[in-house]
Amino acid sequence: MIDNMSIETTYQTLITESKNQIFYITINREDKLNALNIQTLTDIKNAVLSIYDEPSVRGVIITGKGSKAFAAGADIAEFANFTVEEGTRMSEEGHAVLRAIDHCPKPVIAAINGFALGGGNELAMSCHIRVCSEKARFGQPEVNLGITPGYAGTQRLAQLIGKGRALEFLMTGDMIDSATALQLGLVNHVVPAEELIAKCEEILNKIKTKAPMAIASVIRCVNAYYEKRADGNNVEINEFGNFFGSEDFIEGTKAFLEKRPANFRGN
Repeated sequence: MIDNMSIETTYQTLITESKNQIFYITINREDKLNALNIQTLTDIKNAVLSIYDEPSVRGVIITGKGSKAFAAGADIAEFANFTVEEGTRMSEEGHAVLRAIDHCPKPVIAAINGFALGGGNELAMSCHIRVCSEKARFGQPEVNLGITPGYAGTQRLAQLIGKGRALEFLMTGDMIDSATALQLGLVNHVVPAEELIAKCEEILNKIKTKAPMAIASVIRCVNAYYEKRADGNNVEINEFGNFFGSEDFIEGTKAFLEKRPANFRGN
């Protein structure tokens, strides 16, 4: 387990900024179409873990530098000559990175500004919400390289768009546009490129008005549905019961009865 890092950390492959309770992560490899090499994956994991328990951060936006790509897959040149053992370790680390995003107690939005291919699409799918520009393109082209997706692409894609559509998408390696991604349920919203970050901020600003503990609990409950060793219904029952007596629950119910906005403090 990597220890939580300070949000002031400088990363080799990322640009990070914290503003108005939102933590911005930008993959900074524009000349490589923001391809995900091992260093980038490590940086993303450390950046996300750094805000798990940071009360000044209420949400995260992940995007790619420039106008062409969110992340155009893994860095093929880096793993072309890997052994079986090295390939397995690479996949294990990729899974760990995306689990860190999936299980983040703060909402994470992927702002998909261009190509999201292979590992880039897997990164987007690990985020809780996906917003893309009209020119975004999506694909899992790994079969063209003689391999399968390695960062839980086969699992999350089926969860998001259904088994049959996921199998076709994965086996053909076809690329789809933003309109098709919206129709399939792969993304939540499609907006003009110049409105992309603003739309993500709009969503997070709405979520920021809700109780932080409740938001984290919603994420845990939904994740539990997809975990084989967890009973999602029991997780929800326990999460629900634990809120009674919390300060946020007392404030939320009091504000409702008094017909005023709630002032949640996250405890």
